[in-house]
Amino acid sequence: MKSILCFLTVTLNLLCFAQKEFQPQGATVIETVDGDLDGDHIPEKVIIYNTKDTADYGNIQEIQILKKANEKWRVLEKSRNAILKSSEGGMMGDPYQSTEIKNGILMITQAGGSSWKWGYTDKYRFQNGHFELIGYSSSSGKPEEYWIDIDFNLSTGKLIFEKEVENTEEYGNSKSEIFLKKGLKIHLQNRNQEKQREILLPKTKEKVYL
Repeated sequence: MKSILCFLTVTLNLLCFAQKEFQPQGATVIETVDGDLDGDHIPEKVIIYNTKDTADYGNIQEIQILKKANEKWRVLEKSRNAILKSSEGGMMGDPYQSTEIKNGILMITQAGGSSWKWGYTDKYRFQNGHFELIGYSSSSGKPEEYWIDIDFNLSTGKLIFEKEVENTEEYGNSKSEIFLKKGLKIHLQNRNQEKQREILLPKTKEKVYL
């Protein structure tokens, strides 16, 4: 029993040290998630921070992905662009919802709005030396008005757009379209740009923003 407690204590101390070693000064931890992201069967550590640095729409938030090798932690990748600012959720406040690791994929969910609501999940895979966006799914709209669902597989380029309209008098009929859009290179470092990426769907003439 003593040996088990000793092992757990040492492990916990190592994890705390890893977090404190790379934690931005004055930042607070929002969430910590563990899981294998590079296929070596050794869990990486993903930490989401709310930093003390501010910009338009609140505090800058940072994601760090730490990798352990030879009993030492190092930063595999970090970004202040993948997580939205602390007030970008509008009336709902901080848009950050959760981070999950499933089958080697890093999934980050964010949401916001008031009566009109929006939410999306980014899916990243570690490839070509960094975490590349391979999938994007979103929902946005307002009950009794319309709702838009988007599912975009960046690996294949297949984008599925569906707009379900309830208030047809104001917004017209429901629409749907499948469009092939290849060649977008988005990763943790360039995820949320000041100018949103725009995709114009040729059939419905709707615009998709990333």
